[in-house]
Amino acid sequence: MKASRKLFLLTPLCALLAAGSAHATNGMLMEGYGPISTGMGGASQAIDHGNAGMAQNPATLGMMADGTARLDVAFGILGPDVSSSMAGRPTAESGGTSYLMPAFGYTRRNGALTYGLGVFAQGGMGTEYDATSFMAGGFNLPARSELGVGNVIFPVAYQVNPNLTVGATLKFMWSSLDMQMAASMQDLGAMMTGGSGSFVAQDMTNPFAGASAARLSFSDDNDFTGAAKSTGFGAALGMTYKVNKDVMVGASYQFKSALDDMETGSSGASIATDTGITDFGRMTVIDFQMPSVFAVGASWQASPALLLAADLKYIGWNDAMKSFKMRYDSSMGRGSVSFAMPQEWKDQTVLNLGLAWKANEALTLRAGLNLAGNPIPDAYVNPLFPATVKNHVTLGLGYQVSKAGDFNMSLTMAPKVTVTTPQAVIISHSQTNWQFMYSHRF
Repeated sequence: MKASRKLFLLTPLCALLAAGSAHATNGMLMEGYGPISTGMGGASQAIDHGNAGMAQNPATLGMMADGTARLDVAFGILGPDVSSSMAGRPTAESGGTSYLMPAFGYTRRNGALTYGLGVFAQGGMGTEYDATSFMAGGFNLPARSELGVGNVIFPVAYQVNPNLTVGATLKFMWSSLDMQMAASMQDLGAMMTGGSGSFVAQDMTNPFAGASAARLSFSDDNDFTGAAKSTGFGAALGMTYKVNKDVMVGASYQFKSALDDMETGSSGASIATDTGITDFGRMTVIDFQMPSVFAVGASWQASPALLLAADLKYIGWNDAMKSFKMRYDSSMGRGSVSFAMPQEWKDQTVLNLGLAWKANEALTLRAGLNLAGNPIPDAYVNPLFPATVKNHVTLGLGYQVSKAGDFNMSLTMAPKVTVTTPQAVIISHSQTNWQFMYSHRF
């Protein structure tokens, strides 16, 4: 099963290969980046949380000391627990329960300027139902999805004066998708928006005469990429302002991505029917994008040992996830057909609350809350893409192992959320995530 990840060496090359696979918890976005931030509920706008700042507010990178450099090597273990059930049928348990995500970041500060390079997963979602479940639709083949988005990030931060720092990032992005979905011909016909050739020669709602169900499939055997792929760009701006020696405020804006359409190879997808017909062709996922994110936050050094932080994020899902559009082009001369799966995601407001307590010179303990609503309306939620979890409780710790090195980890727990689709499928989704990071300063 593709979700059974193999452990591998945590090198930048591995991060480049694997950072696109994620199963995220604020919709399709991570609840936080790096164990320092996630240990504090995902708060990030006005705290120093290492090189993961380039994935959130790049201006926070300016908090490192002049003349120093920092290397972070990290990985996360994401553990979604998803099941789907219908009356009178055995519950279908998703086998996608463990996903490994490496990350890497390097930054250096010279005078007022901080710059660097990093690789981070931005988000994703997916499930794995086996061939014997009702999700297989009688085809006796797995029903699954795996969507991942990753970034190579080039950040800069500039200290304008002792109080104000500004930052920006340019991102090279990639996305990939596997999907194997069974549907009744009635449901498939409802998704069809156009076509040509023999797909629509007889009846737009039944391109294969006599069939009652069909299966759309595109998936590869690579643990780290999907059959449909694309690349593109993204960008972000950020700032921090030191109000006084104890209080810091920050803000950032992540622009909506500019990804190309995801495409499989010319015969990398298929449409099969329950009457035994199979057609091979190219699947194109049209204009899939990651959303804009606006965030503001503040931190307060309440005592030499206690740091408090809070962020408020606004995620523009409605603009990015109104509809999931695909086009299938037959390589066997049957023409093409277009599909649209309405999504109508709601914009999401996320409140991040966190604290860090320095127990002694070496040990720091962290805790936090990540509070959000479910962005997916019940009328459009799909068991293959149940990005429905809401609130998170987070814990973390940091330990200084040497003068130059420290270790950080975090645990995030998202309680179960249950929703019901219009087809009376009951979807339950909870999640337990771990992040680990070693940092070395030069």
